[in-house]
Amino acid sequence: MNKQEMDLLLALKQAPYRSQRELAARCGCSLGAVNQGLRALERDGWLRGRGELTQQAETLLEQNSPKQAVILAAGFGMRMVPINVQTPKALVRVHGELLIERLIRQLREAGVRRICVVTGFMKERFEYLIDAFGVELVVNPDYAGKNNLHSLNKALDWLSNAYVVPCDLWCRENPFRSRELYSWYMVSPRPDPDSTVRVNRKQELAPVGHAASGNAMLGISYLTEPDAAPVRRRIQAMCREPRYDGVFWEEALYEKDRMILPARVVPEDSVVEINTYEQLRALDSGSDHLKSDAISAIAEALHAGQDQVVDITVLKKGMTNRSFRFTCRGKQYIMRIPGEGTDQLINRREEAAVYRVIAGRGICDDIAYIDPDSGYKITEFLENARVCDPLDPADVGRCMEKLRAFHELDLQVDHEFDIFRQIDFYESLWDGVPSEYRDYDQTKKEVLALRGYIEAHAGRRCLTHIDAVPDNFLFVPGPGGEELRLIDWEYAGMQDPHVDLAMFCIYAMYDRPHVEALIDAYFREGCPRATRIKIYCYIAACGLLWSNWCEYKRSLGVEFGEYSLRQYRFAKEYSRLVRRELEGGGNL
Repeated sequence: MNKQEMDLLLALKQAPYRSQRELAARCGCSLGAVNQGLRALERDGWLRGRGELTQQAETLLEQNSPKQAVILAAGFGMRMVPINVQTPKALVRVHGELLIERLIRQLREAGVRRICVVTGFMKERFEYLIDAFGVELVVNPDYAGKNNLHSLNKALDWLSNAYVVPCDLWCRENPFRSRELYSWYMVSPRPDPDSTVRVNRKQELAPVGHAASGNAMLGISYLTEPDAAPVRRRIQAMCREPRYDGVFWEEALYEKDRMILPARVVPEDSVVEINTYEQLRALDSGSDHLKSDAISAIAEALHAGQDQVVDITVLKKGMTNRSFRFTCRGKQYIMRIPGEGTDQLINRREEAAVYRVIAGRGICDDIAYIDPDSGYKITEFLENARVCDPLDPADVGRCMEKLRAFHELDLQVDHEFDIFRQIDFYESLWDGVPSEYRDYDQTKKEVLALRGYIEAHAGRRCLTHIDAVPDNFLFVPGPGGEELRLIDWEYAGMQDPHVDLAMFCIYAMYDRPHVEALIDAYFREGCPRATRIKIYCYIAACGLLWSNWCEYKRSLGVEFGEYSLRQYRFAKEYSRLVRRELEGGGNL
């Protein structure tokens, strides 16, 4: 039985037909194909009389029909800014119904009652579904650093005669059926330049050519047990390899660049993916989730209507915040939204005070709005800007020149950034949970031993950026060539300005030769030995500081991979380096 014949059998199971023309319309095939398919089904013992299914056909339908479903709802939904700051995208309300509740209802209407929901981000918000719908929750603890391949890996026991369903779909008509005969992957006729597959004449999902758009991939899939078994094995194998950490689960459906499942093509508007604020606004302009504090703040700050905030595009998630770009009345801006736990980490009133001090000096980006209570900040978007390349000596030289010129302004604010107090503060946010590092207490002791040398050689204090890392130096095209701006002043306060050099080094994850080159780029007249050693001390202390910060953020589900490990290594290696340097030349 080929796919077209199986589609005919499914259609006949759902309802009898009055004419072959009507059956052709229901199956989306030609009248000739229907006529030929009906004859083949009768000949092979699947039908008798006028479309009546035989026991053989009924048995096959029962063997391959859906028994369960997996809904993938673990991710941040990064493109849903600003909604995802307060609400997981699965719990967005569309036309009066939450997305995930509509999907669960549609599955239940098709007779699928065993439903697993894989959660991660804001997992507690999904707990009510257990009592309300009888679903089972599975938690993916790696949701922050890995894609939904790893979410499905947590639910492999459910992957047999099962639907796999993304949580961010709104289905106009019920896409699920009480009977299925074969595995499939759902696509739309709509061309999509981001798609990797296209439907060919045989209804196979073939790879897209280099310059072509594929069919929009909707994400819903059905897997019978014969197809599910190899997919389960493939998912398990892929999840053991770090190179697959960032891929979607559909990668497990490919074999030699071709999907192993046939296409199920549905009308273009029957299944709508809601990935962005604007997609939600287009589908349901009355959704209460459009009432975003961030959008309201933009409209008020820029004296515009909320409908004038358009072209919302998520930017790469930062280490502290989330940001998105938008257009308002023809001009582009960036909105910063504080990230998880930021209220514990940043004093927004002190940040606002810093921006008042540096305003009008051509130091930073142009601030259109900052709210010292919420932490929302709007800046003008700098077209064609690029960040510093920490491995380009010319870039680094210009950044150090800019940084030294800023330090020489000797600007003053009323608050300080105390590295050692912050080390203890970030540690206190662990709520008594010990460090992940077995030798943390010894490492901290060695770093704290550097405090005396630092205090003896700290010198003058002025407004210091604290987070003067390569990504915060922006090269912006100007009439006279590239201009340089230093952005993101959240941690800024009174401190020894040489702390900024240490912060640049540890964020760039420099080796020793790069550290020395950076110091020489800042001190063009030469750096005294005592000052150089002091900067080593700062590298050690700041490494422990940000390692503690990373451990706190990890408790909130935010993982920074190699960065966090390298910060701890800086703490250990540079405290040892200071001791070696001072062995014959002085005491701590």
